[in-house]
Amino acid sequence: MVVDAGMIAVGAGIAVGLCGIGAGMGEQAIGAAAVGAMAEDEKFFGKGLLMTVIPESIAIFGLVVALILLFVFNTA
Repeated sequence: MVVDAGMIAVGAGIAVGLCGIGAGMGEQAIGAAAVGAMAEDEKFFGKGLLMTVIPESIAIFGLVVALILLFVFNTA
C-alpha cells in the first residue's frame, strides 16, 4: 500500500496537535482543582503535582504515534 508522504506528515501533525490540545485542556482542569486543594491544605501538594503531570503523558503518546507514522510508514 502506497501512502503519500505528505499525508503521513499531515497525520503526524494532527496526532501531535490534538494530543497537545487534549493534554492542555486536561491539565487546565486538574491544575485548577489541585491549586484549590493546596490552598485549603498544604498536604495535597505532592498529590496535586502528581495529578497535574498525568495529562502530560497524553502528549507523549501523541508524539510517539507521530514518530511511528514518520519513521515506520514513511519508507518511500
